Amino acid sequence: MKTYKHILLLIGLSVFGCSDLEEDPVSQLSPDGLFNSVERIETATNAAFGNMTHEDFWGRKMSLAIMLRSDMVAIGDPTTARRRIDHDDFNVLADNGMIPDNWRRSYQAIAAANQAIAGAELVDVADEVKNPITARAYFARAFMYFHLVRQFGEIPYLDKPIEDLEQASNIGKMPVTQVYENIIADLQFAKLWLPDTQIARSIPAKSAAQSYLALVYLTMENYQMAYNEAKGVIDSEGEYELGLEPDFQNLFNSSSIDSSNEPIFVLDYVGITDGDEGRDYQPALTGLRDDQQYGIGGGWSVAVPSLEVFNTWDSRDYRKSVSLDTTGVFNITNPETNATAQETRPFAVFKESGRGRGVNRPHIAKYTRNTGSTAANNGRGSQNNYAMMRYAEVLLIAAEALNEVQPGAAEAHAYINRVRARARNGNGSNFPEDVSGLSQDDFRTMVLEERKWELAFEFKRWYDIARRRLGNEVFSASGLEGAKPNFDPNQDYLLPLPATELARNSNLEPNNPGY
Repeated sequence: MKTYKHILLLIGLSVFGCSDLEEDPVSQLSPDGLFNSVERIETATNAAFGNMTHEDFWGRKMSLAIMLRSDMVAIGDPTTARRRIDHDDFNVLADNGMIPDNWRRSYQAIAAANQAIAGAELVDVADEVKNPITARAYFARAFMYFHLVRQFGEIPYLDKPIEDLEQASNIGKMPVTQVYENIIADLQFAKLWLPDTQIARSIPAKSAAQSYLALVYLTMENYQMAYNEAKGVIDSEGEYELGLEPDFQNLFNSSSIDSSNEPIFVLDYVGITDGDEGRDYQPALTGLRDDQQYGIGGGWSVAVPSLEVFNTWDSRDYRKSVSLDTTGVFNITNPETNATAQETRPFAVFKESGRGRGVNRPHIAKYTRNTGSTAANNGRGSQNNYAMMRYAEVLLIAAEALNEVQPGAAEAHAYINRVRARARNGNGSNFPEDVSGLSQDDFRTMVLEERKWELAFEFKRWYDIARRRLGNEVFSASGLEGAKPNFDPNQDYLLPLPATELARNSNLEPNNPGY
């Protein structure tokens, strides 16, 4: 798959954290004179996407936080950094170390997108030539703001390059509804100008913009528009070259994912091991410590499913075996002969089989089983493709939204059944079974459960919990992780704005409630 080069351009520097800049900061770049061709627009746009794969964002800081805040994944190694444990325990403070890097990197990506959009105005070619490229920048900006607004609520909104650093450094927060209006406008531009298909799924096509419009509307509880956009993608399945991957395992195999029609937009890792620009930490964070079975040196057992995820997930569902590793391979030394040999052991003795920092629970297999060739230990130089949006999710969005506007619709049931048919994988048991005739409330419960299993560990669950306000239920004693007594629904659906930013800019006060 052709991928974006990880170009962290100077024009992508954030205005935030400006106290570290020189008196004549390089982020004060005007597009004048810099943009004189479509290729320059594309270069700036690539910088926006390059920032997404950095360790600060998807590589580790942001992605790990939202995974740990879900009800399916908990800390495995208790000696891991406190800043991670605090997300799992809902003890996050405004100075949590994972937050400012995510914040800064997000705005760096946005800054690069803003440069591309502003620079395109200076390139004297027909709209039909430049807008399909510029539309990628609009998509990137919407993608980043969509993450930010769901995590932080009211945020500073920048839609043009920074020319007055002092003014930008004192910007206030924009209301959530207005942020969403801007995200929708960007995605509508992208939907209008992006082509039906691209040469790679790491480059957004029309399907990516339309699918994200559906998810944005779903998050806003505008169910009719969510259904309309998702149905538009489904109706254009042929033109967009989309479909469900026949074998669920192939979605998490770096050697086969490039040829799949299911991914709609991906972040594509290409085995980079020098620095954190494009280094993938998910195999390390989710992999089993001391495990030898995949030739990557094992992982760190940081983000590990709760035992109840394994216990409550029916084993007839093929997605369970794809998603979880229940055995590991360890170098075991015989105390009598002092000889070392590899042995396969079950999860009940993972901790005892290694050096004591693992945990006796099944581990996530999606990001360790088929990482591709990697030069960095623990899979950190992986060739994984992370699907930010895939076709199965579009079907689930359409089903959830249609149930809200037309309860009992057979069409909504059919979308679920299409996803479940693959999950059976020819197991002969008709499980998970087809659904039909459910009431609106039962369907709503069912579709959220279906999202939980279909998209398990794909960084979606926390956002579902937050948008549906499920915290009191899923973090109760009956939840997958047991009681989370620190969870406060008046506070914890949002993260705190970084303390460093509030110290620099009083216009960001007050912080989110509870912080």
